[in-house]
Amino acid sequence: MKTNRLAGIVALLLFAGPVLFAQVSSQKVQEKKASAPAPSFAFEPLDQWKAAVLAGDKSALSGFYSTNPPSAAKTPQGQTQDPSEEPAFWASLRAQGLSRVNIKVLEVKTLQPGVMSIVMYVDTTMKTGDGEKEGLVSAAQVWMQKLGEWKIVSTQRGDLVAKPVRRLPEPVKPNTALYPPPEEAQPEISEALEAAKKDHKRVILVFGGNWCYDCHVLDTTFRSKDFAPIVNASYHVVHINVGNYDANLDLAKKYDIPLEKGVPSLAILDPDGTLVVSQKKGEFESTVRIGPEDVLEFLKKWKPQHGG
Repeated sequence: MKTNRLAGIVALLLFAGPVLFAQVSSQKVQEKKASAPAPSFAFEPLDQWKAAVLAGDKSALSGFYSTNPPSAAKTPQGQTQDPSEEPAFWASLRAQGLSRVNIKVLEVKTLQPGVMSIVMYVDTTMKTGDGEKEGLVSAAQVWMQKLGEWKIVSTQRGDLVAKPVRRLPEPVKPNTALYPPPEEAQPEISEALEAAKKDHKRVILVFGGNWCYDCHVLDTTFRSKDFAPIVNASYHVVHINVGNYDANLDLAKKYDIPLEKGVPSLAILDPDGTLVVSQKKGEFESTVRIGPEDVLEFLKKWKPQHGG
């Protein structure tokens, strides 16, 4: 996922207003288990919003958006303070043949108590005269709790587009804690290198972020039945959080990762910390462009040559 794809999400958080960023609290991410992804995010107001989208209920949708102050929206057509903008868009999908909605939450951040941002992919199925068509809307929302109710105070979204065809396995429910806080990167690298010295594996550093759908797809691929055996036998995997392309820049430089080419981007280390190879051309940044053979070739080519 290239840098400009994140720019809209960054703009959303800035667009939400400085009041949302006062007293930002740090999030504690639970230790990830190697055997399975962390539990996916659950938020009842978002489930209710989804139900209103599927029903095409504009009145119900309007109830989710703040009117005082009015919810701000950024769309491909520009920015607006009209709180009816988003309810109108989402309600219109039903008239276009909407028959299924599946929300994949990629990233959740607590901006301050009672204020959270959610980055998500909204998968859709549309029934048309030409049959069913799969669609996708990329979106982000900032929710604020007001008098016990959650309201959407700022949004950003793309247009409804045809869902890209991928040959790599996609997550059913993305792990919103896949990338730990940026400050945990160096300790996790050190821990992985120590383990690699004992079992003679190599270490894969995967630079990316929870907002990056391609990063979730690559992780799902690594965990799939076809790939997990070679990954587990040859590598320790460490996810390096690059924030909004403003975190762990020193590590990206150290391991020769040009973040401007996009993420996920991988570097492989020997147990002594020596850089074996790094991706310099955004080889894996689009999981639409690559397939299982590309990932398998990479893993086999750079696995350790001598077992323990």
